[in-house]
Amino acid sequence: MSSTLRFQVVGEAFKKKAIDIPNREDRPSEFFGKYVFNKQKMLKYLPAKVYEKMCDVIDNGTKLDLATADAVAEGMKKWAMELGATHCTHWFQPLTEGTAEKHDGFVEHDWKGGMVEEFTGKELVQQEPDASSFPSGGIRSTFEARGYSAWDPASPVFVIGDTLMIPTVFISYTGEALDYKAPLKKALQAVDKAATDVARYFYDDVTKVVSNLGWEQEYFLVDEGLYAARPDLLMTGRTLMGHDSAKNQQMDDHYFGSIPLRVAAFMKDLEIQALELGIPCKTRHNEVAPNQFELAPIFEETNLAVDHNMLIMGLMKRVARKHGFRCLLHEKPFAGINGSGKHNNWSLSTNTGVLLHGPGKTPTDNLRFVTFIVETLMGVYHHNGLLKGSIISATNAHRLGANEAPPAIISSFLGKQLSDLLDALEESDDDKLFNLSGKQSMTLDIPQIPELLLDNTDRNRTSPFAFTGNRFEFRAVGSQANCAAAMIVLNTAVAEALTNFKERVDALIAGGMDKTKAIVKVVREDIKTCKPIRFDGNGYTEEWKAEAKRRGLDVESSAPRMFERYLDKESIRMFERMGVLSEAELEARTEIKLETYTKKIQIEARIFGDLCLNHIIPVATRYQSQLIDNVHKVSEIFPAETAKEVSENNLKLIKQISEHSSFITEYVEKLIDARRVANRIESELDKAVAYHDTVAPLLEEIRYHVDKLELIVDDELWPLPKYREMLFIR
Repeated sequence: MSSTLRFQVVGEAFKKKAIDIPNREDRPSEFFGKYVFNKQKMLKYLPAKVYEKMCDVIDNGTKLDLATADAVAEGMKKWAMELGATHCTHWFQPLTEGTAEKHDGFVEHDWKGGMVEEFTGKELVQQEPDASSFPSGGIRSTFEARGYSAWDPASPVFVIGDTLMIPTVFISYTGEALDYKAPLKKALQAVDKAATDVARYFYDDVTKVVSNLGWEQEYFLVDEGLYAARPDLLMTGRTLMGHDSAKNQQMDDHYFGSIPLRVAAFMKDLEIQALELGIPCKTRHNEVAPNQFELAPIFEETNLAVDHNMLIMGLMKRVARKHGFRCLLHEKPFAGINGSGKHNNWSLSTNTGVLLHGPGKTPTDNLRFVTFIVETLMGVYHHNGLLKGSIISATNAHRLGANEAPPAIISSFLGKQLSDLLDALEESDDDKLFNLSGKQSMTLDIPQIPELLLDNTDRNRTSPFAFTGNRFEFRAVGSQANCAAAMIVLNTAVAEALTNFKERVDALIAGGMDKTKAIVKVVREDIKTCKPIRFDGNGYTEEWKAEAKRRGLDVESSAPRMFERYLDKESIRMFERMGVLSEAELEARTEIKLETYTKKIQIEARIFGDLCLNHIIPVATRYQSQLIDNVHKVSEIFPAETAKEVSENNLKLIKQISEHSSFITEYVEKLIDARRVANRIESELDKAVAYHDTVAPLLEEIRYHVDKLELIVDDELWPLPKYREMLFIR
């Protein structure tokens, strides 16, 4: 863009804008779920027997027959049309990390020359989208287009605008999963069965275990005009160049600071629309970096929580534009300041209300608590490399290990109290059960300040998988990722660990050992086995990297190599044994991850080269010409001594511009050549590795010189909005 246009765009962004704060007189509890066909709506719009059948399907997983589906579809159509719906769509999550939908109208011929509104059970339960253009990783040829989406009754349908949205799984004609939801539901079923079996050692009345998830969504907002003036942001989601602002986050003044009025208006609008869609928004605040914020909901069942997170990410983007912003979900949109993550708070609970990862008050409760903590650690320990593979991406790789997020080594922080308990249990020779106290009190010697309740652990922000009192916080998940990828691996790994645990305990009991003694014996063995995954120290240090390698943990730092963990024998064995993913499906997903990585780096390299050659170099050359012209004119006008002093300063700048410009031009050509070489590689793994090893590093090398030019070239000439202009909402 021209310098004049840039200043116009920046000026518009900094003009005072009217604050349109949405207002509602009713309370959130009164409009929560307004556009959701939940049980309350089902009770109103469905016949009593159909309602009972649907509750059985949702709560107990029984099969849905076509007659019931027809009755549900009729009631659902009536409700949706009262809200203005004219279309329906199966809303699914293909392996693109986004969502997909194809809208069909509620219309059919009445065979009398007119039309009637119609929506059948078959249309509700099943739809046939074109699967040929979705990633399949080689499972399907592009000419074999058929795929199916099938309704997931466990996730309520909802209305957005004029469309009835039906959450579904997405599978190929031959039955393989082409999405995130299908394997997630299988993983949740696996952990339900395994955890229920183990929970019944302690509580006879447990019949179901639910995996819970509470995600914390971090994001950036930037003025829409400034966003549109940055081709790199527009095409890649991040700024590929840009010098640090003199002030960024070093004053720590943005974190939990007063929310700017324009942002508060956006947040309120977003929350209202989210609550109407049944998303239980709870928390909002400024994050660490300027222009960075966070939204977090109340915990939900994992399948529903994942759907709600995918829905909220799309909603955030739409609402942001209404308020003159663009919402950035890239893990690292700006260099030099913190990136964005999506902490996944995870736990297990029973149908009787017992939180399996929460400490109790009785010896039985405490043994149960220790058992589930240790077996979770066993799953994380045995599959720490796979867990890392589930959260790594071309975008999240910029964030992990950057002293702002967990390192790219999976470990678990438990806190002193719990660590001491496990150490004592490991070293003891008897079957004594150790009590773990809950919250302790702290009295502050400050007038009018009440007594505080302390959790039984502190926090460790460098830990990727930290225990935080009654749940584990998987902090390494990226801000734009589908939570399902991490949740599939975590829940399957824990299911496998619990299954192995029960087999060993049952074998001891069958041999005549007392049940409690058998449980303690196996727990003690597993405490020793998984001890390498426990680390309460600073995960950012070089010493920890060396220590982690010594412990046998996965310390791979290359994203393409991390994807290979999906094809480890242990990974394939676990997924197939737990009935979650077949070897063919794992090979396909790995292929897709590699292709996606390569394409993202490829797009960045192409945009970067274009910006350098068509935006930066011409502007630098123009300014250099102005300086050269100035040198000649100064020598003609001023006395020799004065002219020499001015000329020397300008000549110094001229030389610097030449050096930086020459480097940029030379290395952009190297960047193009590196892409050409990598593109000729047939193996997707080798191609992705080549992009990681030879293409991506060149982007950073060239960027250094572009950013130096930004400091030299006349500000009025610089073609791109700068960090200081983008990072401070007014």
